[in-house]
Amino acid sequence: MTASVVVTGMGVVAPNGLGTQDFWSATRDGKSGIGRITRFDPTRYPAQLAGEVPGFRADELLPSRLIPQTDHMTRLALVAADWALADAGVDPRELPDFDMGVVTASSAGGFEFGQGELQKLWSKGSQYVSAYQSFAWFYAVNSGQISIRNGMKGPSGVVVSDQAGGLDALAQARRQIRKGTPLIVSGGVDGSICPWGWVAQLAGGRMSTSSEPARAYLPFDADARGHVPGEGGAILILEDAGAARRRGARVYGELAGYAATFDPKPGSGRAPGLRRTVELALADAGLAPSDVDVVFADAAGLPELDHIEAEAISAVFGPRGVPVTAPKTMTGRLYSGAGPLDVAAALLSLGDGVIPPTVNTVPAPDYELDLVVAQPRPARLSTALVLARGQGGFNSAVVLRTFGR
Repeated sequence: MTASVVVTGMGVVAPNGLGTQDFWSATRDGKSGIGRITRFDPTRYPAQLAGEVPGFRADELLPSRLIPQTDHMTRLALVAADWALADAGVDPRELPDFDMGVVTASSAGGFEFGQGELQKLWSKGSQYVSAYQSFAWFYAVNSGQISIRNGMKGPSGVVVSDQAGGLDALAQARRQIRKGTPLIVSGGVDGSICPWGWVAQLAGGRMSTSSEPARAYLPFDADARGHVPGEGGAILILEDAGAARRRGARVYGELAGYAATFDPKPGSGRAPGLRRTVELALADAGLAPSDVDVVFADAAGLPELDHIEAEAISAVFGPRGVPVTAPKTMTGRLYSGAGPLDVAAALLSLGDGVIPPTVNTVPAPDYELDLVVAQPRPARLSTALVLARGQGGFNSAVVLRTFGR
């Protein structure tokens, strides 16, 4: 029998809440963290809004020796990992080194580090660090820093598949647990709110240029005009269910199913892969569409992509056949941090019996979605589906359910 894998801890750093409880309280209440950028002057850029993590003081949360060795995103990830381990009741010093591993995701991060290296080059003319080296360093550093900080010598890795990467990392963590590692730290913390990173994101052509926080990111709305980027995400503690039970751990829920597909080449005439991803994830979990109580949507905020997602959901569940929500309208799209943050929100939803709202959006009728808007919706919840798509054709889906169902 395939081992069950459960989530026993979470650490959240999000634009609408620093820490799990602050994030969940804000998300339930529909409180947005999107606003004008403060980390640099955005006046000269066509897009000036972002979701920034509020009140984060790395010097108060991390040892001083780590500050010069890391950038903003890595510091957020280290703190989130500390909080997740504490939430799970895990002291790494009490566990065998090879019984713990780290599998995280990254995508947009690395620009801040790279920009710093380029500034050194420009100012000193004595050091050359290529963009490739900067990104390679960043992709490894979150996982590596978490591993080193906590003495974790089990499986380690970083998944890079844009916004889908956070779910893919959780799936890789599940694989490693099923191979015999009792505990994996996983998820993703991402974002790049710095001038170089901002220019790179603008080049993708998917960002909203609205200056109104309440009108900038409107997935499934007739006025949809692109997304607002954000920073942050969630680090989760995944464990073998038997091991978690033996140590008396609290369990948020089970990672019951997963699937990933890749869209066909544009112009091929073949259908996008998202519907197939949902069907495969449900099959992996041994569930039927009627078993799903809520869908956490990818919510691209672009009409073409929103229609693809809405059509996939309607094809599997029927028109308006399942409640759908996109709480990332309160944070912006966090790239590889988005999927893990949605997983955290979905698990908290299952525990509290409430679906958080999709703020500001007025759903267009032609999407045929039962979109939860404006106010949270109380509901009997035991199973949630989380969707994520990455630029370039990545599709991923995770099925979560209350443990013991």
